Amino acid sequence: MIAGEKAPDFTLYDHTGRPRTLSTLLSKGPVVLFFFPIASSPICTAQGCHFRDLGKEFAAVGAQRVGISTDTVDRQAHFAQQRSFDYPLLSDEEGVVSELFGVRRGRFAKLRRSVAARQAVGRGRHSRRRGLLARLLPVRRVTFVIDTDRTILKVVASEVRASAHADQALRFLQNHYAPHRSPPLVETDTDAHQPPASKGEPIDDWFTEPETVDEPSLARPYTRTAGRTYFDGNLALEAPVESNDQNLWMSLGEAA
Repeated sequence: MIAGEKAPDFTLYDHTGRPRTLSTLLSKGPVVLFFFPIASSPICTAQGCHFRDLGKEFAAVGAQRVGISTDTVDRQAHFAQQRSFDYPLLSDEEGVVSELFGVRRGRFAKLRRSVAARQAVGRGRHSRRRGLLARLLPVRRVTFVIDTDRTILKVVASEVRASAHADQALRFLQNHYAPHRSPPLVETDTDAHQPPASKGEPIDDWFTEPETVDEPSLARPYTRTAGRTYFDGNLALEAPVESNDQNLWMSLGEAA
């Protein structure tokens, strides 16, 4: 499945034996549904632990994390308990949901392969290799970010970069949902002469006069260069220039 398509609704048992329905989960907010091949395998463990460690960040954007594989309920329960996962792991033992999302490997899986790939690999050799891969890795490692109306917003596919799934899904949600969320109310000092809390000067405050100016700033649009020139031998002097905007100073070089 690709972004823009509607995710199929389904019901599966999680690692506690509780039935979970996608539409019910979506009633509480967007769902990050990540498929992984085998519970407790090294890369799947790293992937699941990274989703666990980013729990607060996903909660901040109102998203729920849900893992899914073809492992049994008991195996999912052991995996969740071993790694202290705080989100449900669904058991798609028959591979039905994996098939619906197009991530299942195997003889009957709807895999999208190009004509060039079919011609490059012999049919018999291709079938044997596909069968072995399907036994070792029943599903592909793919993450779907699903909106509350079951629209797939983003797809992350990577077999070896375990952290990319949670990172990319979270970054997308932060960019997609953060602009629509109301920022928290923070009491601020309205005094115009109050220095900013962060280092440096605010980039949007072009017309705030600095307390001291050693030289004209190249970053400010109101810089002027007009003025008078004074020489005293080889000594360079600075002369104030009266302006309607402010007092401007010019540094003069050595006399020729």
